[in-house]
Amino acid sequence: MADPRHIVLLAQYNAWMNAKVLEAAARLPAEALTADWGAFFRSILGTLNHLMVADLLWLRRFRTHPAGYTTLDPVMALPPPTRLDEALYADLASLAADRQVMDTAISQWAACIRPCDLNHVLAYTSSTGTACARRFGDLIVHFFNHQTHHRGQVTTLLTQAGQDVGITDLVALIPDEAP
Repeated sequence: MADPRHIVLLAQYNAWMNAKVLEAAARLPAEALTADWGAFFRSILGTLNHLMVADLLWLRRFRTHPAGYTTLDPVMALPPPTRLDEALYADLASLAADRQVMDTAISQWAACIRPCDLNHVLAYTSSTGTACARRFGDLIVHFFNHQTHHRGQVTTLLTQAGQDVGITDLVALIPDEAP
């Protein structure tokens, strides 16, 4: 079950991991970023683009929640995707700049979520055109899980390209509360 405290933690983890992945990717030549590594979205840049596409789709949907979430307005100014495999960014630098805007908005949005917001049933249209209605808290869990799933793929591709991302475990951000 989603909890506002957990959502804030996941937003922090999201920004931390995206920064680590982008830092590792920036050490590679452009050819390595666009090479077909056999992944679902083929390349490192292709997978990073997919993460941006999916985040844009979900955050645009989340903006329609009755709570308003005006903290997501900067995301609304980013280019709207039309396909899940769309290459919104041809290079890492432009993707990284918008990723920073996105991650800042996600962190600010996460801090605004109230427990009463989570049970709202959010109606939206899927990328295939299907009408859907799902509990908002569950969609938030999916949102962060999707990011972790594809970042795991990128981390593997970066490792294959000779770049170590370092520690990737969420527990690294959970405060130690030992007496």
